[in-house]
Amino acid sequence: MNPNRRPVLRLLPKTGIKIIRRLQFPVHNFLLSLRQEIKPHSFHNSITADHSALRFLRLNIQPMKKISLIPLLCLCFLFSCTTKSAKTTDAQTTDSLKLSYAQGFAIKYFPNYKEVIVYSPWVKGTVYARYYLVKDASVKTPSDGTKVQVPLRTLVATSVTHFEFLSLLGQVETIVGVCSPRIIYNKEINKRFAEGRIADLGDAFTINVEKTLQLKPGAVMMSGYNQNDPYAQRVSQAGIPVLFNNEWMETSLLARAEWIKFVAAFYNKEKQADSIFADVDKRYNDIKAKAAGVKVKPNIMAGSNFRGTWYMPSGRNFMGKLFADAGTRYFYANDTTAGSLPLNVETVLKNFATTDVWLNCNFNSLDELVKADSKHALFRPVQLKQVYNFNKRLLPSTANDFWESAVARPDLVLSDVIAILHPELLPGYKLVYAEKLK
Repeated sequence: MNPNRRPVLRLLPKTGIKIIRRLQFPVHNFLLSLRQEIKPHSFHNSITADHSALRFLRLNIQPMKKISLIPLLCLCFLFSCTTKSAKTTDAQTTDSLKLSYAQGFAIKYFPNYKEVIVYSPWVKGTVYARYYLVKDASVKTPSDGTKVQVPLRTLVATSVTHFEFLSLLGQVETIVGVCSPRIIYNKEINKRFAEGRIADLGDAFTINVEKTLQLKPGAVMMSGYNQNDPYAQRVSQAGIPVLFNNEWMETSLLARAEWIKFVAAFYNKEKQADSIFADVDKRYNDIKAKAAGVKVKPNIMAGSNFRGTWYMPSGRNFMGKLFADAGTRYFYANDTTAGSLPLNVETVLKNFATTDVWLNCNFNSLDELVKADSKHALFRPVQLKQVYNFNKRLLPSTANDFWESAVARPDLVLSDVIAILHPELLPGYKLVYAEKLK
């Protein structure tokens, strides 16, 4: 092989040779004789290059018996340019966001954009939504996701579970629309709503699409409860990105709280979010360590009887893991069912009648509890007046801060439970979310 030919060889990718072979004209015999000289690492082939080259060859090169080196050089140059162009769009990730607990999303960093992936809550390992975050809207991104210009200037937040993340990041002022404002606890959001700076978009399951579009928000944040949400589809078709915040599907309180990093990515506040979460994580685990050494673990029950069905957290549920971290004995601690267990009252009586403490009871007084179902009086915690709810921060409007700020503050939730079950571990502690029924 003539060494003077090597510069030509480096211009021609292998895929181009394959295309020429398919065309079956004499030039491929010459190129095949050179193929062994080509080094695989010299090229970054792409489908685009293949199709562009094939089109060029079909349109411009007719079968011939002879071919000069000059046209061949032009052909090689075409391959070279096409290949280099393809390389510029195939960006290499520079870093990934470190996550300690959350499994429902991932963030990757590229030179000109961030890629945020939300995984399906229903099919493990599959992508539910993909976003490409850019500072400049003119930046080209892959076509398999939604482009979002950041930092967000305006946002529609459809779930109260999103508010504390936005509050901790100092981004409440970006909220321009909410759902069911009467169940919102956050004082700043309520104030802005009263002033007319935040719109009421109706119920979270029947959101007013027209009002949403009139607001022209930078994005709409919602929980992915439905794989084919018609509201999300209509908003997306109007060019407004829909951000699926699925923290509710995580199996631990810390994993849910770590979704602050997801929210932060859309405001370029990742460092702040990482610092906030690191503090919460440390406090949670420090408190958990105190409970790990207790010798006596109270038997507990949880949940409430709703129209004949009692929903108990499984061992995999984030509440089930909370009970384990707080140093308790819980009948369903080893149950691996995802979510809650729907049980009848008879089953609950059989397994929990003699427990010590009843947590997360959805009633406000013992009288109300017994009036709702006389069978409640058969449980030992009711007789001992050891029944607690998470309604301490409940407004007359029924807005409950436990379903709002507690999502981002698992350290406070764990502290409440440990203070109830092991008060000696946290002397002088005042309950934040929990309250004893009277």
